[in-house]
Amino acid sequence: MSETFSGAAYRLAALSAAHLRWSPPMFWNATPAELVTSLASLTPAQTPPSRAEIAALIERDSHG
Repeated sequence: MSETFSGAAYRLAALSAAHLRWSPPMFWNATPAELVTSLASLTPAQTPPSRAEIAALIERDSHG
């Protein structure tokens, strides 16, 4: 782990202030899960499955 706790905290506090409009108390009172969930909305969504992938999943799960 190359990043220090204080460096990571500073970076995450800046992200939450700039993109979520959180005040410092809001950041420090948030749980790690709340922070991850809130910042996840800023990352691009994964590519949706293709038709072939969906068909393969349906085929796999229909043999139960």
